[in-house]
Amino acid sequence: MEHILGNEWEIYPAGGATGEAYFARFNERKLFLKRNSSPFLAVLSAEGIVPKLVWTKRMANGDVITAQQWLNGRELKHADMIDIRVVDLLQKIHNSTELLRMLTRLEKKPLLPEMIINELLIYFPIEETEIPDIKFALTFLQKELPAIEYNNKVVCHCDINHNNWLLSETNELYLIDWDGAMIADPAIDIGMLLYRYIPKHEWSSWLERYGIELTSNLHARMKWYVIAQTLMSIHWYKTKNKEKEFQNWLSYLNELLYIDK
Repeated sequence: MEHILGNEWEIYPAGGATGEAYFARFNERKLFLKRNSSPFLAVLSAEGIVPKLVWTKRMANGDVITAQQWLNGRELKHADMIDIRVVDLLQKIHNSTELLRMLTRLEKKPLLPEMIINELLIYFPIEETEIPDIKFALTFLQKELPAIEYNNKVVCHCDINHNNWLLSETNELYLIDWDGAMIADPAIDIGMLLYRYIPKHEWSSWLERYGIELTSNLHARMKWYVIAQTLMSIHWYKTKNKEKEFQNWLSYLNELLYIDK
């Protein structure tokens, strides 16, 4: 990275699963650098959804390096997710024709519930799965599949955890880390956000601001996707041998299956 910016820049890893992200600093100038970001980043920047894209450079080896404005700020905390700016930004994302057009141009295929089920059954073959709640959840997802059909696919972030929301020191809100973005049912994002962060008695008012009603169909779709995403998290933490997180998500799955009605 030094040969791109010059030796006067301090560059160090920014963490993350891919190891392709870096922070760069020179005097008062700060940048967030990433290797091989999707062209989708440019549209996200133009829409004001992520911090401003400063430049893009293609290297001789084919790698593409992007530099974004490095903003001082903080991640949202769990309690911050009730902020109306969260619902407003998510609604803007789901209604953006530019985002949808770009992902379509990048040949991103819509994520269908059947695809999710098939992936989960690879992770958790029913005949080999010993945990009753996981078996029950997989059976539930298969049984409810016909009831969650929805044709209006939009661009979904697919990981709206509070850690992916950035509030700048100038009070601007961004949603970052778009590597898992998909064209899908908006209930993927809405469901996890409501279930994880919004008190149930406030769901109707939250959805009213978003622009839709809390129908039985929407509730069924949200619950279906939240259970599916919870199973994905259980699998991820199991493969990483993170026992505490694995047990926490397993406990949450039990709550979804037997408490949420």
